[in-house]
Amino acid sequence: MKKTIFTIACSLVCICGMHGQPKGFFNNPVIGGDVADPSIIRIGETYYATGTSSEWAPFYPVFTSTDLVNWKQTGHIFNKQPEWTLSSFWAPELFYHNNKVYAYYTARNLNGISYIGVATSDNPTEEFTDHGVLVKFGKEAIDAFVFYDNGELYISWKAYGLDNRPIELLCSKLSADGLHLEGEIFTLLRDDERIGMEGQCHFKKGDYYYIVYSTNNCCGPQSDYQVAVARAKSLKGPYEKYEGNPILHGRGDIQSCGHGTMTTTPDGRMFYLCHAYLTDGNFYAGRQPVLQEMIIGNDGWVHFKTGATAQIQQPVPFAGTVQKQAAIFKDTFKDKKLKAEWSWNYPYANVSTKTGNGKLTLSGLMKENNKNGSALCLRSIKKDYEFETRVINHNNSLKGLTLYGDDKTLVAFGCKDDKLLIKEIIDGKENIVGEISISVSSPYLKIEVNEGTQCSFLWSKDGKKWNLVDGITPKRDYSKQVRWDRVARPGLIHCGVQEQPAEFSYFSCY
Repeated sequence: MKKTIFTIACSLVCICGMHGQPKGFFNNPVIGGDVADPSIIRIGETYYATGTSSEWAPFYPVFTSTDLVNWKQTGHIFNKQPEWTLSSFWAPELFYHNNKVYAYYTARNLNGISYIGVATSDNPTEEFTDHGVLVKFGKEAIDAFVFYDNGELYISWKAYGLDNRPIELLCSKLSADGLHLEGEIFTLLRDDERIGMEGQCHFKKGDYYYIVYSTNNCCGPQSDYQVAVARAKSLKGPYEKYEGNPILHGRGDIQSCGHGTMTTTPDGRMFYLCHAYLTDGNFYAGRQPVLQEMIIGNDGWVHFKTGATAQIQQPVPFAGTVQKQAAIFKDTFKDKKLKAEWSWNYPYANVSTKTGNGKLTLSGLMKENNKNGSALCLRSIKKDYEFETRVINHNNSLKGLTLYGDDKTLVAFGCKDDKLLIKEIIDGKENIVGEISISVSSPYLKIEVNEGTQCSFLWSKDGKKWNLVDGITPKRDYSKQVRWDRVARPGLIHCGVQEQPAEFSYFSCY
């Protein structure tokens, strides 16, 4: 099967605010929410994608699509953390070879050094079997990409990113089974300009080998990520960097974009799926997958069909494709298995859940001096949304809603004994900003979010008439919840001992 490069598109399931688009067009992002460093393969006429999960478990969400525009999450590459890993699950690369699907992924080992591991599955929608570390190199080896050349397998990766020297893209031949390095490691491309170099993908077209890669700052509010290209007439180079770089960059509604892969349609067209931050309050949905058609120009260089500025609105890849609006996410906890969209911060708590018969029981064992509970969260996909629940048990734990960055930066709104509390944790410091007594045994709770970070807190006796929590300002600002490579997520939280869990009858985000 021919390798295709594609990005992971996730749809969280708050409402997706699709601007109106003319017939024959779709709107980016194609997967909503924080799914950075997307990778894609095509098997037959079905596309599969995955992307960075960072400090959220389960590890590396998996999506499927038949039209590159509408995506559905089916599960994860790993439900359990591989034994050799500690944290930082970045940049997975899917590859189809010998009727197996491979995932080459980056994670920190138990000593905190980022290396590249490999896992396999007979089906990309089923959990993968881990085969351990594949690439150990220097202070870090990240951003794997695997490709064929003349029937043989090769892997490239980013090296020297933590050294006081130019970054290099290195390459090695792989064994026929894709599980071992073979032969000499050699350099493909070097960052002589010292502007950053990572997130590469490779393909050969006509007389040239192309490397499409990313430069500048990948992450956070000051991100200015962009896409560049180099080419050579042999795999080992020498590679010439395009004088017109960057070939794709942000502007207007898109702040920055990069770290993607390219896939081909059955008729040979090329589409590049990378991540992008959107501007203003939409920034707080994180790095979301965007799709752009890629072409080889008359000058023999890679370009994008709609120009070098990444565009929200794009022509649909296939005639007749209609972009579906994401549904409201609602979980009434009837199934005994958690829905695939749920995630939790594994470095801070071993989350314990039991679901079924209309009830979710949530607790967890907190880790590493975490005193701020166990959170079960979803990716947010737009700047204005609401999420709500009903707490159906009574005990001394704090049980309710959260906008969760990590264990030291979060807000929790919930019940504790006969009180409603709003607790903020900012840079590890706790502050109770709202507290009222209630006589309702099973209150409804809601958080309204505007511009990605402005939160209002409401409660109800019946789920119909909502009241603002007295004694606090109508909106609280949580823009400080951004971490360098991820954003806060809405969800449910339990703060207390495992013997006094939280119980919920539903959760919805819209």
